[in-house]
Amino acid sequence: MFLKALKARNRAFLEAAVALHQAGRVPAGAYLLDLDTMTENARLMSAEAARLGLDLLAMTKQIGRNPPALDALKAGGIDRFVAVDMACARPIHANGHGLAHIGHLGQIPRHEAAEAAAMRADYWTVFNEEKAVEAAQAAAAQGHEQALIARIQAPGDTFYSGHEGGFDAGAVEAVADTLDRTPGGRFAGLTTFPALLFDEGSGDARPTPNLATLREAASRLGRQGRQGIVINAPGTTSARVMAALAEGGATQVEPGHGLTGTSPLHARADLPERPAMLYLSEVSHFHQGRAYCFGGGLYIDPVFEPYPLKALVGPDPEAVLAQEVAAATPDPAMIDYYGQLLPEPHQRVAAGDTVIFGFRAQAFFTRALIVPVAGIGSGRPEAKGVWTTDGRPAS
Repeated sequence: MFLKALKARNRAFLEAAVALHQAGRVPAGAYLLDLDTMTENARLMSAEAARLGLDLLAMTKQIGRNPPALDALKAGGIDRFVAVDMACARPIHANGHGLAHIGHLGQIPRHEAAEAAAMRADYWTVFNEEKAVEAAQAAAAQGHEQALIARIQAPGDTFYSGHEGGFDAGAVEAVADTLDRTPGGRFAGLTTFPALLFDEGSGDARPTPNLATLREAASRLGRQGRQGIVINAPGTTSARVMAALAEGGATQVEPGHGLTGTSPLHARADLPERPAMLYLSEVSHFHQGRAYCFGGGLYIDPVFEPYPLKALVGPDPEAVLAQEVAAATPDPAMIDYYGQLLPEPHQRVAAGDTVIFGFRAQAFFTRALIVPVAGIGSGRPEAKGVWTTDGRPAS
């Protein structure tokens, strides 16, 4: 999906990826990150958020939570990060980066609340009173008060399957009062997901009913006398949509794919952020006319309708950029030990060739490796280590 954008807007990244792989400097079955471009993307987003008065937090599950990537975002002005779950919170905290938000999307398991509280996240989202009590008690036991954000929902709100949950928005005043009365906790704001959603028909991001739910709930709390509450509104975030989020009442946004130029909008238009992530593999062997390349990270985030998959394949940068080969990934019910390439008779594909995919990725959902690459802009690309998807050094 993003090969066209990579070729048109970040050709140097593709060339560097192939050269580094063919030189044995990066492994197959790895997501590569262009740190220079990520820094610039973060700078663009930071400037727009500052213009609109929005608090900007970075979601890093897509890129693997490794220190070089977080440092690149920090260099661009984003120095506070979101943990989608405890597996995300641990490396962010352990590496000394600012842990701004935990508990959303993944709630904190009961017996991990003490560990989470010790990380002193700025905000902790809870979906129900039981989780609020666990968070507040864990904070109180460690001598501090935890700012709690209530995830709310109303009839007609939109959720991805398996993401449902939250307090009844119709009782938001009582919810805020309840969180305030919880020893060790205090009510700090409201959240939902997704606040924006890509619309295939228009090719644009549109507010979901959830954003109106947030706005109405915040208005009711305002009439109750509450001021300065956080309105956290994540989903399909890029510089282009921040004004719409601010107009919808958001005070806090959490870009993820926008940081690597791989949100659905980036596949449809040239937005300010440029593509900065790709999946790199290598041809392993052949069977009945098909070439097999190493997997491990062939999870395609199903935000789009199914589309013909392509890969760039060749033994050197020039050949890779000139040759798109039809490809196929295993059925989701299968383990992605290998991907398949379906070359036409006139196409040259050989064992050891570099294979590059440009799909919308979720690194944390895979067993792939992560390789942050610096210096592409200066023509001196260098791999900044090899990392696991949970932010630990792999090599």
